[in-house]
Amino acid sequence: MQVVDDHVEVTETEASGGVKEHGVRYVLAISLLLAVMVLSAVWIVPALLK
Repeated sequence: MQVVDDHVEVTETEASGGVKEHGVRYVLAISLLLAVMVLSAVWIVPALLK
């Protein structure tokens, strides 16, 4: 990180605080799928029992 005149300049590595790997994408996809399945079951099972 360098201070130049009245602003700070950072490198690409310093600026990127996020994860660049694809593991996060799979965790989000699986979590979304599981959430949809659970919420669907909560809605469908009581409707079938009436």
